[in-house]
Amino acid sequence: MQTNFTLAQLATSEIEEAESILRKCVHCGFCLATCPTYVLLGDELDSPRGRIYLIKQMLERGGPPAASVVTHIDRCLSCLSCATTCPSGVDYGRLIDRARVHIDQTYRRPWTDTALRGLLSLVVPRSWLFRLALLAAWPIRAFARVLPGRLAALAAMTPARINRPSPIDRPQTFPALGPRRLRVALLTGCAQRVLAPAINEATVRLLTRHGCEVVVVPGVGCCGALVHHMGHEDTALHNARVNIAAWRGEIERDGLDAIVVNASGCGTMVKDYGHLLADDGQWAEAASLIARLTKDVSELLDGFDITPDEAVEKPVIAYHSACSLQHGQRLHDLPKRVLAAAGFEVLDVPEGHLCCGSAGVYNLLQPDLAERLLANKTENIARTGAEVVAAGNIGCITQLQRASDIPVLHPVELIDWATGGPRPAALEKHP
Repeated sequence: MQTNFTLAQLATSEIEEAESILRKCVHCGFCLATCPTYVLLGDELDSPRGRIYLIKQMLERGGPPAASVVTHIDRCLSCLSCATTCPSGVDYGRLIDRARVHIDQTYRRPWTDTALRGLLSLVVPRSWLFRLALLAAWPIRAFARVLPGRLAALAAMTPARINRPSPIDRPQTFPALGPRRLRVALLTGCAQRVLAPAINEATVRLLTRHGCEVVVVPGVGCCGALVHHMGHEDTALHNARVNIAAWRGEIERDGLDAIVVNASGCGTMVKDYGHLLADDGQWAEAASLIARLTKDVSELLDGFDITPDEAVEKPVIAYHSACSLQHGQRLHDLPKRVLAAAGFEVLDVPEGHLCCGSAGVYNLLQPDLAERLLANKTENIARTGAEVVAAGNIGCITQLQRASDIPVLHPVELIDWATGGPRPAALEKHP
């Protein structure tokens, strides 16, 4: 793709990187068939190729973009399926993030949109505030079907039961059971601590049972992914620096073999810290170290000798591969391999490369498109005939639970159960 940036624009590292990405696009169109919004809408401007052209024009011109441009960019899920498909290696993820930063800095959104985005940015990354918000929203949950647009989406996403805080999530150290083979830090997350605390509990049981000393490091907070994908660059980088400082302190005190993440959206973000802070002389080296140490929990489990309990009757699993895991981290087969090692029969979901519609807070900002994607996904899950769905990201789990007739669990909950842990509570509701 030909670009027309000025020398002054190219003097900034952000535009220099954007131009390098843009020039790799050859308009081949391979991305169209794998883009969820293009598949739904059939509009070229709601495809990666179309958005790349809009982003090129927007960045070249500078200043506030047109409202129509913002609409098409906002509809992007950041699922990165296009990046997996692209034969030219276009780094679409970095390009769409740069576009969102530009929009955030130059475009004045309608006040309702600004208010909702501000509310989500404030509430979701703070687990205590998120829990209070869900408690406050709980009374309107029953009216989700009659509320308009985004209010209906907010009400529908409110869980039927608000979980109490788990003691697992407090800063502490869990010793390995038996000889210690690894010392790892666990990122306990934000929304996951509220929506599904059982995931962290199962992770700690599973890792300690396999010889890991697990540390919940004090001072670690939100990874920054949610605000990053809204274009709030300064806040995202602040979150990254806070976490890097906390983990670096732990490394200097007692050492860490890995930083384990069991929410793939967070894992993709933390693995990108090295790039995000590459130009920050004070933080670049530490950010690169943290990124290298970060592992999805499935990567760690793949190196263990997992011995399933043959007495546990294991259900057939449909594996939903979260976009942030299969496209963001390029980990598609590995989680299935770990589940199979634990004794489960694992089935692929048809059209598994397409997003379920969660995509962080996309299902709250773009509820109509998200619902259509969810309907397609649940139909494809039903076609497998599986008894349980496994997904490695809390956003996907929460999204699928709303529409699925079968339990939706994180792989660590299933593997923990198959290797000596308790039967997951979600299975008790579905005998």
